[in-house]
Amino acid sequence: MNTIAKLKIVAKNNGGIITARKAEEAGVSRAMLCKLNKGNIIQRIARGQYIFADDIQDEIFSIGLHSEKIIFSHETALFLHGMSDRTPFEHTLTVPTGCIPSTVIQKEYKMYFIKPELHGVGRTTAKTPFGNSVSCYDPERTVCDIVRSRNKIGTETFFAALKAYAARDDKDLNRLYSYAKQLRVLKILRNYMEVLL
Repeated sequence: MNTIAKLKIVAKNNGGIITARKAEEAGVSRAMLCKLNKGNIIQRIARGQYIFADDIQDEIFSIGLHSEKIIFSHETALFLHGMSDRTPFEHTLTVPTGCIPSTVIQKEYKMYFIKPELHGVGRTTAKTPFGNSVSCYDPERTVCDIVRSRNKIGTETFFAALKAYAARDDKDLNRLYSYAKQLRVLKILRNYMEVLL
């Protein structure tokens, strides 16, 4: 099997992305990846990540590959759960306090830090528009995060998110209020939700 065929399999099994590690496991060296990149067969999209030149990058999936501690939150989670029809200008990530993401991640994306014991509350997976699974917060945790960060999020986004959640058939108010209590936004959240429900 030739190099391109090997990389096509790697890309197919990894959401369209060829990581240097997966390529090496398939028998393709980093030097070969550099050569293919210079020849415009593949293109580098991030450190150690490539896609075939004629493919479209799944940016959300690519970001998630940087660290298993990254959880998509706030505006990006709203988008992934269909609670916002706008693709965020800047993707939003939450990591535990003490985790230091790469400089590239910190510079290019909106970061939130939270106590490690609250980091996993409401963690689930969602599909990107390309069909790849990524780690993000469930709708209930997302609503709590929006309430917690209401001063950093536009008023329009804030109210649209609450209305979208209130209109969901699969909303779980018990879970929502449980998360709100843990994240210390229960009183504020109740004030808003009582108007909407």
